[in-house]
Amino acid sequence: MHNPNSAIERVKNHLAYKLGQAMIDFTNSSSGGGYIALFKKLYKIKKQHKKEQKIYQQTIQIFPQLKYPSLEKCSDYEQALRYKFHLSYMLGKVLIKAYQTWYKGGGFKLKNNIKKANKEFQIFREIFKEVDQINSSILEGLIDNKQLFLKEFSRIKNILTIHQDYKAILDNIFHNFNYFIQNFDLIEEWLLSDNFKERYKKENHPYPSLLDPKKLNDENEKINYHNIPAELAWEMNLPLPRNKIVYIGYGLSGNAAMLFYLSKYNKVTTNYMQSYNSNYIFNINYQFNKDILVNFKKIHLLYENKAIVLTRDPIERIVTAINHGYWKNLNQKDFDLISVDDDIDKVLDRIRYVKKHDMKNNHIEWSDEPTLDMIDSILDNHCFKYNTILKKSNLAINYVDMKQISEEYAFETLQGLAEKFKLTQPNEADRHIISMKQNNIFRYLLPLVLRINKIDIFIIGSSLHVSPRYKIINHLVLDFDNPFYDLLFISINKEQMLSNDLIIFLKQYMFNFTIALDKKVKFLQSNLLSKEKCIDYLKNKKEIRKKLKKILDEELVHIKQHRPDIVASWKYYQEFEKMCKELDGDIQEKDF
Repeated sequence: MHNPNSAIERVKNHLAYKLGQAMIDFTNSSSGGGYIALFKKLYKIKKQHKKEQKIYQQTIQIFPQLKYPSLEKCSDYEQALRYKFHLSYMLGKVLIKAYQTWYKGGGFKLKNNIKKANKEFQIFREIFKEVDQINSSILEGLIDNKQLFLKEFSRIKNILTIHQDYKAILDNIFHNFNYFIQNFDLIEEWLLSDNFKERYKKENHPYPSLLDPKKLNDENEKINYHNIPAELAWEMNLPLPRNKIVYIGYGLSGNAAMLFYLSKYNKVTTNYMQSYNSNYIFNINYQFNKDILVNFKKIHLLYENKAIVLTRDPIERIVTAINHGYWKNLNQKDFDLISVDDDIDKVLDRIRYVKKHDMKNNHIEWSDEPTLDMIDSILDNHCFKYNTILKKSNLAINYVDMKQISEEYAFETLQGLAEKFKLTQPNEADRHIISMKQNNIFRYLLPLVLRINKIDIFIIGSSLHVSPRYKIINHLVLDFDNPFYDLLFISINKEQMLSNDLIIFLKQYMFNFTIALDKKVKFLQSNLLSKEKCIDYLKNKKEIRKKLKKILDEELVHIKQHRPDIVASWKYYQEFEKMCKELDGDIQEKDF
């Protein structure tokens, strides 16, 4: 063998391949000697192969670094698997089996087994010609389940023929070929059923399930959601179990209270591939870009589930996006370390805003303050796809408007949802956390860690960031007139003690820090853009106004039909609609 890194050469060096090739050469040869000469040649090949294997084993004992890599690691592994379906390899396997069972009558079966190998070779050659999706996983499935496949070949071929014009199910079959063969009876019944035809094939569903969802929901069935690994269920396009609650949260709509409640009190996941036995959070922030196929697949696998959908006045969402802000530097993060020698004003210079975002080219143009020029990018990047998403799934939609989870109403709203959907009731002890506005005035400014003499002092702007390992020392270092006494949480590790000198020093430092923080917060608050300014901007930007109008006309269809009361409560959206009617009348499709 010339190249041990070639999987093809190594398969051709298998004893089975060499024996089979010798037999083919003998059949095609006109030289004399008959079968005695053939048996002598086969014996010599076997003897030489055994000798080579012995030398190889002795060599790698002395020089283990010379051990061949596994076949799977070779670049030509997939092509090499095809050689196991060559006539040479298949005949060789027959010869080896005959030799191993010679004293049990294996020799008498040799002639019939050779004929059988020739027939099987023809079948596989036909398959490889007709199917252009043969990959390594399919080849491995055929190798592992060869006899089962051959036994059911006519039925398998019938399935592939019936669905030859439905590429999505063929892709699913070939992607999960091992499972398909091993559970063929069950899958065949489903793929030939009227239910499969109506639910998937008739509408050319892009993610057809390989198993009957109705049976999967029945615990008495042999195969059901409780005994299928979540990752395999995802690969086979199995819809989420219908008794699971789906939460669809749109970014810029106040997700924090809902996510806290669902994560703490209920078994939830953000990934089908982690668990099919959990309720599901589908959080939508941007239009689907890098994960477009995965996200749309998630949508399509929602079927007959109850769904909680969080909504908000779209104009308010746009303004929140504009005012959102981001870290000023890529290396910034929560709990950045600072020193008493650092300039406090520079420490707090931590926020910048998006002016334009070209997501396709991954390019962002930044601004030092919020700008209405961002609106066009928001329409391209942020997800207003309510109707697009919901119409792709057969969900029982329950809309919740952001106002219902504001600080004033959040706890009672979650109590009502828990009762309606049979979820765990929120604990009264968590009322303040659930009702807390998560994105507060200190976002991106805090938390910070001030390190003095190897002691870490945590300057925190939300009680959610206060670890159980910390103790709050506001009474020691913030006991002076300042606007943030009830908003800041100055903390240290519970095991640490502060000297009187350090307390005095910290108190003076925090006095200076709160002055700078107050100045920074007021500056940031003064730069925030209002909904009224957004409406005025759209009034003077005809193309962007029409673009937004078209998006919302298409995407708010479902909620207008089912919860017109929510839409009617959207003050700024109603102003936008009124403005569009006055300025543009009825916008026609040709205008775009």
